[in-house]
Amino acid sequence: MLMASLFHPDPTDVHHKHPGTRPLGLSRLWAAMRRVAVLTSGSVLRPARLVYAWLLEWRHLGYWGAVLLVLALSPSTYRSGRQAVFAQYIYRNTAPILLGFSVISALVTVVLTRIVLVTAMSYGLSFYALQLVIRVLVLELIPLTGALFVAMRCTIPDAAELAQRQAQLPDPRSLDALQSEVMPRVLAGLFAGITLAALSGVLVPLVAYLTAYGLSLSGLASYTRMFGQIFSPAVTLVFALKTLLFCLAVSLIPMASALLERRTPTKASVRTHAETRELVRMLLVLLLIELVSLVGNYY
Repeated sequence: MLMASLFHPDPTDVHHKHPGTRPLGLSRLWAAMRRVAVLTSGSVLRPARLVYAWLLEWRHLGYWGAVLLVLALSPSTYRSGRQAVFAQYIYRNTAPILLGFSVISALVTVVLTRIVLVTAMSYGLSFYALQLVIRVLVLELIPLTGALFVAMRCTIPDAAELAQRQAQLPDPRSLDALQSEVMPRVLAGLFAGITLAALSGVLVPLVAYLTAYGLSLSGLASYTRMFGQIFSPAVTLVFALKTLLFCLAVSLIPMASALLERRTPTKASVRTHAETRELVRMLLVLLLIELVSLVGNYY
């Protein structure tokens, strides 16, 4: 239809009235080609440009994430004079959230364990109730909750603080600036994520056992046997890799986004939009990691 509208002869045109005078001229062909270029540049190619810009953004984000990961593994980052700064950031990001996360994890474990136990007993499936609780909470729900908890309380605010700090640095992307300003925040987020994952790995099974058996030790043997059956070597490896990737995602993505965008910290609306974009990127990566771990555990 587009090509027909472009090349359809005009009834008022002298060449249409007298088709035998001369064929379609070069000027008319050139005008049609210009109309095609205008139409395609405005409507057809716009989705392609958006997809290209989205892929280019993820490419740059992956580049800065890889740079930060290499710096985290480099011994020069931990040279003398920076250990105190690293310890300060690690304590500031980890200690204040331990109590709140422990209380939330315990409450969620008690409520879900009780719901699953009552429901399973009504259907005569009480033997599988604790297995379901351990698989859902320890393997899937609590690690994801801990990663999001670290992101909302630590790494995203640290990225906003880093954006304000970048405006005061002459070269915020230099090696010295990356090692002194960015890496303490990255390592603090990574340490906080690993700490919450280890804490939930101990707290959730303990609370689930107390909810099911109380203070009695009669069910300890069967409970530990069931726990060992669930955490086979393959499941344990997938769980450890998923936890590590979760921690890397919540610690690297906000800092890489701050380095990528170099936003102006004086506008609150710009900061809010940038933080929302960081959260969306992080959720996409966490969802991808969770899907891959589900495939590794159950397929």
